[in-house]
Amino acid sequence: MKKSIYVVAFALLAAAGCGNQDQNLTADVEIPVSVEDIKLKSIEEFINTTGTAYPKGDIELKSKISASYFLEKNPQTGRLWQLGDKIKTGNLIARLEDKEYINTITFETKQLNLELTESELKKTESLYEKGGVTLKELKTAGINYTNAKTAVENAQLQLDKTRILSPIDGVIVDLLYYTQGTQIEAGLTIVKIMDYQNMYMEVQLPEKYIADIKPGQTVNLTNYTLPEDTIVGSITQLSPAINADTRTFKGNISINNPNYLLRPGMFVKADIIINHKDSVIVIPKSIILSRQRGKTVFIVDRGVAAERIIDTGLENLTDIEVTRGLAKNDRVVTGGFETLSNKSKVKIIK
Repeated sequence: MKKSIYVVAFALLAAAGCGNQDQNLTADVEIPVSVEDIKLKSIEEFINTTGTAYPKGDIELKSKISASYFLEKNPQTGRLWQLGDKIKTGNLIARLEDKEYINTITFETKQLNLELTESELKKTESLYEKGGVTLKELKTAGINYTNAKTAVENAQLQLDKTRILSPIDGVIVDLLYYTQGTQIEAGLTIVKIMDYQNMYMEVQLPEKYIADIKPGQTVNLTNYTLPEDTIVGSITQLSPAINADTRTFKGNISINNPNYLLRPGMFVKADIIINHKDSVIVIPKSIILSRQRGKTVFIVDRGVAAERIIDTGLENLTDIEVTRGLAKNDRVVTGGFETLSNKSKVKIIK
């Protein structure tokens, strides 16, 4: 009987010894974590919206007479104008030739008549000062000169209809094809030009932001085809009226697009910056844990995790400002924090 008691007691002591070893092993386990040294950064608080970008300059040129069509060459490339070519104000795009039309204008005759009437007016003015002609004769000479000048200006307007010139700087976005020398009718589209170095977009903004958004605020704009490029714009106009059906108000954004990165008609994401701070502590929002005592993060100090309760300030979709609880150069845990508790031993893997 005593022998059995001794065996059981020994077994219990052995089991207890193993349990203590397991506890010691558990206590010594180092939890792998990733950390980031806190540095002072800037943070922007913004309101996100979307819209379509449109060019500020947009013009369509049509033929004004029936004539033979001839597309001109791009002076920069030496070849005929093509879609996507950049164009300057005054560049000749196409000629419309019709000899009968040109002959009816009689521009040279009208120009010669203008020179004669101008000479006659000067001569009459000189004689009038000397008393050689009457006031009526002077006025008649003036009328003749004015009529001749008007005739030349009208003839020039008629001649201008034979030359398709770009009235703006921009890019050719539509150029209908006609064989050189083809007879075309008046009213046919020749070319469409857009200036999209400067663009705009109209957005509908939620009513709750009417006090936060103001003209002049900076807007960062991106498109999914340009993930690495941010275009800068600004709020130019805001409607004071709320749409009763959508509970939104209208805003206009001006876009500076000097490198033509945005294209007309692109769907654009706009981040309207309503607040900004420099040289503050900023951490990812995703590493914050919500506890009964408040917002919590972990830092690593001498191989041990330390729990910190924090206060926060500005925030956006990914980051948040920490106003209390962290200091510059603290090593905040950014990965593996989900299983941590205060005073846990950790092993830094990144």
